[in-house]
Amino acid sequence: MLSHEIYYQLKPFIPRTLQIILRRRVVLWKRKRYQNVWPIDERAGWKPEGFPCWRGQKRFALVLQHDVDTAKGQEKCHHLIELEGKMGFRSSFNFVPERYNVSVELRKLLVERGFEVGVHGLKHDGKLFSSKRRFLREAERINHYLKEWKSVGFVSPSMIRNLGWILELEIKHDTSTFDVDPFEPHPEGVGTIFPFWVYDGSTTKGFVELPYTLPQDFTLFVLIRERNIDIWKRKLDWIVEKGGMALVITHPDYMNCNNTKFTSEEYPMEFYKEFLEYVKNKYGGQYWHALPKEMASFWKERMVIPTSP
Repeated sequence: MLSHEIYYQLKPFIPRTLQIILRRRVVLWKRKRYQNVWPIDERAGWKPEGFPCWRGQKRFALVLQHDVDTAKGQEKCHHLIELEGKMGFRSSFNFVPERYNVSVELRKLLVERGFEVGVHGLKHDGKLFSSKRRFLREAERINHYLKEWKSVGFVSPSMIRNLGWILELEIKHDTSTFDVDPFEPHPEGVGTIFPFWVYDGSTTKGFVELPYTLPQDFTLFVLIRERNIDIWKRKLDWIVEKGGMALVITHPDYMNCNNTKFTSEEYPMEFYKEFLEYVKNKYGGQYWHALPKEMASFWKERMVIPTSP
């Protein structure tokens, strides 16, 4: 059994505070070990062969996603919707269908305001990929929610994944990988800051993989306990230099939206606002801001060469 499988077996019996303490120790150890390749691995900056340019001749692409892990996180989504709406941004909100009661009204509001809705696993229990049989059984349920929600995107919880199995999902895009992130249960990065096509070699069935390329907020602000967004800024500047895709995943679950008393798992939502302001003020007019589904359509149209079954 892999270490992350053991962890998820034991997780229900470990107090949350102890979970965070243990994870912080592991992350700090790994940060020293991988300091030469995290948060920037220079090898990931290459442009794919045949890549033309981003839509509108923009210098780089920007994609925003939010994984809503819990019911508490769902309650905070309106704060993000208002923030991004006022600043002229749009994003994808990815919900866990069978962990909490996903609000129909919230999903409707997001679509009406030009956001995207995606599926974030099924139960978020770390067991989706424990066996092929289990995955196929749960994939039927995931496909049900994809159809019901009219969603075309999937994000695997904790980035535990098997891209070959994910082909069973009826999606156009997936975010279950990253360029570099040694702190995830599956620490192997895909080594690129650009999307790529995942397909079944015997058919034309496939999807566009959108790796996240900026560190996740939970890692930065809860585990490492950074007190500013300097790492986000530095990584973004590097992505811009390379002309890549800046994709960031944040979690409303861990944002303190009202400046009330902070818990050990919260950081100020102001950090995210500051990031958006940094993008607008430093790179205004230089980026193509796309929803994940728009990025997937662009990449498939421009970069995927049709193959015969």
